Amino acid sequence: MNGDSAFDITVFGATGFTGQLIAERMAVRFTSEADLAWSVAGRSRTRLETLSEGLCGPQNVPIVIADAGDADSLRSMVDQSACVISAAGPYTYYGSRLVEICAETGTDYVDLAGEMLWVRDMIEAHSETAMKSGARIVFSCGFDSVPFDLAVQQLQQEAVRRFGRPCPRVRGRMLKMIGTFSGGTAASGAATIDAVREDPSLMRVLRDPFALCGGATGPSQPPGNEVYEEDGVWLAPFIMAPVNTKNVHRSNYLQGYAYGREFVYDEMMECGPGERGKAKAGKIAAHFGMSTGGDKPPAPGEGPSREERDAGCYEYVAKGEGPDGEPISVVVTGDKDPGYGSTSKIIVEAAACLIRDCKELPGGIYTPAAAMGEALRPRLVEHAGLTFDLSASEPPASH
Repeated sequence: MNGDSAFDITVFGATGFTGQLIAERMAVRFTSEADLAWSVAGRSRTRLETLSEGLCGPQNVPIVIADAGDADSLRSMVDQSACVISAAGPYTYYGSRLVEICAETGTDYVDLAGEMLWVRDMIEAHSETAMKSGARIVFSCGFDSVPFDLAVQQLQQEAVRRFGRPCPRVRGRMLKMIGTFSGGTAASGAATIDAVREDPSLMRVLRDPFALCGGATGPSQPPGNEVYEEDGVWLAPFIMAPVNTKNVHRSNYLQGYAYGREFVYDEMMECGPGERGKAKAGKIAAHFGMSTGGDKPPAPGEGPSREERDAGCYEYVAKGEGPDGEPISVVVTGDKDPGYGSTSKIIVEAAACLIRDCKELPGGIYTPAAAMGEALRPRLVEHAGLTFDLSASEPPASH
């Protein structure tokens, strides 16, 4: 952690669609907290000045000029920052140099990466450097994968408390998701597709749920790309499952297999009962694996309106069982659209949590749960519109 910095947090890529939402959230969240200094960073001084003035009026947010393609400008930005929030994607094209510099200089870093090929490359290239420098690097600090990662962690901690051991099998089920995608998300999906086209062998990595576990493997996992009925409800593939399952298994790995070495986890979307549920699941499955945004994805810089973001929401449940079939679950809800309204609030809390609540965390490359889990959950409930509701019957009293 870079502790001698002008800014506690710098939002890099602040003039992009998601970057602006993050900056807006920072302005709302920290206006009354004088002990947190922050700045906005990007390539265009004019656009940054306009953003800064719009955020706080006369008390302009400080701006930093930095370009993903200019290593000197990135280093200058990093040298001024204890933690960088990176919203400048696709990370495959624009993110690698920044991660490298943060790892070298001991500067904390969080982002919204769902590009698992790139994340794997960054882990392999910079883990040792980050450990030595003290940099805490945490990928996937938005809707993917914080709600899922933290829910599974909470469920397993409670399972150990109640049953004496973690649940060997956890089912993640998306119950509701209302929201749309931005041009940045579409571009990130396209970057991954382009990488596989150039090297088809990378498809094995995308299909491997243990791809982020440093070469470690585990038991066979459900495929996640089928339509089937479970407990009277039809299930369809969930678009974020290939990202979230990898992060959940890495969290298990980083926590010394706190969920067990034979841990099985999958994510699916619930579509309802009967023929209507089956038809909906089939329709979702038909589009699974296609590039985000369909045939005409939005351009970078475009995304859902404020009204659409405010109208969005989501609900997810992680379900397990105790040794005698005792049910246990954690239900997570979010009060805005998942990808943008909720994500911008989540990543702001993740950055603040990392620098304020996790000062003893050593350097390395983490998942949200492994880095911040128990400290981050209450922040998300209090400040980010999330709920984490644990449901389980207490074990019978011993006599």
